[in-house]
Amino acid sequence: PITRRYRLPAEVAEVMTDADSLNYLAPLASMVASLGQTVSAVLEAFRTGGGVPYAAYGDDLRSGIARLNRPMFLHQLAGQWIPAMPDVHARLQRTDPPARVADLGCGSGWSSIALARAYPTVQVDGIDLDEASTAEARRNAEQAQVGDRVRFESRDAGDPALAGRYDLVMFFETLHDMADPVSALRAAGALLVPGGAVLVGDEKVAETFTAPGDELERFNYGWSALHCLPSALTEPNSAAIGTVIRPETVRRFARQAPRAHRGESRG
Repeated sequence: PITRRYRLPAEVAEVMTDADSLNYLAPLASMVASLGQTVSAVLEAFRTGGGVPYAAYGDDLRSGIARLNRPMFLHQLAGQWIPAMPDVHARLQRTDPPARVADLGCGSGWSSIALARAYPTVQVDGIDLDEASTAEARRNAEQAQVGDRVRFESRDAGDPALAGRYDLVMFFETLHDMADPVSALRAAGALLVPGGAVLVGDEKVAETFTAPGDELERFNYGWSALHCLPSALTEPNSAAIGTVIRPETVRRFARQAPRAHRGESRG
């Protein structure tokens, strides 16, 4: 009688404990904590026009982003997004020769892993400038038993040695973080074989700006002010996009990068 017992309603338990659920939001806690440790640096960046390096946000942000995005990649990438592009889906299913995919800004590798698990012959190269992310991605790939077909490297995707290798180049939740997105799309186009495609998937936001915006819009602008925008401003001549990148902005960048093939912007 004196024992205290606690219970989580099923819908709350899913959000807080089910790491495979599309509704899983527990990683936001560590991500918010990472913002707290950089507030003074962000304030200084606003005062001076400078930026805050991605590494300053620490492991809490890096791992939080990976855990938050993981269910989306595992459930939706090969189940919904790729099949919505029949020509790309068909190419990934072909086995002779196997398709090659570049996953730019791959982070901890869950998008690369999900694609390799869904298409058993596809070869995926995950590329990210953050060495801590690629090291974690390698461990994730080995645990998922796709390490023989998924490789991760910390290198510049603009390396001429990579040109003309890939049937598909993917950007997931990373184009808005790039200081020069037009050059990034142009470099992605250079990676393609003839007939290849570039797929851009980024934050879900409204087609046009309206004030005050809905809850999701305000949520994204909060992350923009505290993380994505300060990080992008560490590089010279940054486009300074921030988290909220609207579909028309992606289309405009693609038109400015002649060799980049426009894919679908997840929205």
